[in-house]
Amino acid sequence: MVLLKNGGDELSNKEDALKLDYQLCFPLYAASRQVIRLYKPYLDPLGLTYTQYLVLLVLWEADHMSVKALGEKLFLDSGTLTPLLKKLESGKIIQRERSTADERSVIIHLSEEGIALKNKCLEIPYKIGNCLKMPLEDLEHLHRLLYQILNETDSKCE
Repeated sequence: MVLLKNGGDELSNKEDALKLDYQLCFPLYAASRQVIRLYKPYLDPLGLTYTQYLVLLVLWEADHMSVKALGEKLFLDSGTLTPLLKKLESGKIIQRERSTADERSVIIHLSEEGIALKNKCLEIPYKIGNCLKMPLEDLEHLHRLLYQILNETDSKCE
């Protein structure tokens, strides 16, 4: 996607569309990496990666979830999610078991260690919030816009 320059003026030259400053993807990518990097000093002592933390956030909200439902919630495919879950299972944070209703489905649930880890993570969102030097209203607006992109983007767009 190319953003228009100067608040709406059309690009004067088609090649301008290839300039980094006019790309929506770049500030999204760079800001995402910068925010994720803020989590590292809080997650490293717990032995967690950022994506493992995301899995735990979902499970703390709704334990006993299928891998498919977890992937949909996190916008992750099973090829990305499966190794992540295996690592959490080897760390005794989650348990995976086949569904009794459907053998093809794998159900994920928190172990006692995974449940206990929640208390160690309670302050992380507040610490990250303190690192973002933006007014709360701007952050809330950005949050809504990002979810709008996630929920309203046509993944098969040509």
